[in-house]
Amino acid sequence: MPRVIFHVDMDAFFASVEQRDHPAYRGQPLIVGAPPDQRGVVCAASYEARKFGVRSAMPSRTAAKLCPQGIFVRPRMDVYRAESAQIMEILRAATSCVEKVSVDEAYLDLSESFATFTDPDAALVAALPAAKEMKLRIHAERQLTASIGIGANKFLAKLGSDFQKPDGLTLIPERDKAAFLRPLPVRSIHGVGPVTAHALEQCGIATIADLQDTKANLASVVGSWAGTLKARAFGDDDRPVDPSDERKSISAETTFLKDTDDRPTLRVALREAADDVAHALEKEALGALTVQIKVRYSDFTTLTRQIRLEDPLADAREIYRMACYLLARDRLVSAPLRLIGIGLATLVPSRGPQQLRLPL
Repeated sequence: MPRVIFHVDMDAFFASVEQRDHPAYRGQPLIVGAPPDQRGVVCAASYEARKFGVRSAMPSRTAAKLCPQGIFVRPRMDVYRAESAQIMEILRAATSCVEKVSVDEAYLDLSESFATFTDPDAALVAALPAAKEMKLRIHAERQLTASIGIGANKFLAKLGSDFQKPDGLTLIPERDKAAFLRPLPVRSIHGVGPVTAHALEQCGIATIADLQDTKANLASVVGSWAGTLKARAFGDDDRPVDPSDERKSISAETTFLKDTDDRPTLRVALREAADDVAHALEKEALGALTVQIKVRYSDFTTLTRQIRLEDPLADAREIYRMACYLLARDRLVSAPLRLIGIGLATLVPSRGPQQLRLPL
């Protein structure tokens, strides 16, 4: 049976809801997040603000410098969650197999609806009307726009939804997927962050074409992720769409080009990981009660250490601080590391800023 996967991604979701609900904000550079005179970050930016370089997770003060005319509004998470529930109902009208990734995006598996097709690309093309209808319903009923990607797997569908934002609809056929991917930068592959991208570029791998063509030993750069990375470069991904709503954990990690115990390098990697997981928490209005640090040594020995907190945390600085605490407490940097990462578990609804309390 051909696989038909949609990735639905709402366009500038928080900012678009604010512009819909407040006509005065329409067409204006709107920034949802903390005011620039307070310590805080951008949760979302309208497309008008993005033209100035404003992006989510950026410090609000930086956003104000880039876009002095920006209008700052505080996020209304209850409103966004309620809106998300309405949108998810529209998506579930097409299929019961919906994996909600965050408040503003989801994967859908419509394969059962096209089970009679034998040609994978014919099934994908046949799914186009369903995607168009979905976009029309979201716009008509919620006065918002969504971008949808269609592919035979989650990786391609996600890539498609990012391709023509806002209000885009992109189908990536199976027969053309390798060629479609070739000109894209390696950062287009989910999981390739700045550190990994830099390490690959040091090996002469800047585009997915370079990744497809390389004969280099990728394991020396990205460790055990080498096989998955190579598969993604050719558009292959066998992950299923998981319709269970509960997200159990969030993690981010960095594999170094050369094993290192250099403290500044490790701190930079940990800060990037803390920013990544904090942004994921923020998108889903979650906090974490468990923080985990992960390290891997030259011989591939991997250790994890974790701590359970009394109050949930979601702030990147606090997550970074806890990761540093675990590293020091258990003296994990006893030899050069090939990988370091942060994981969060025991996820609960966010209760806003909390005073961090360690367990007794």
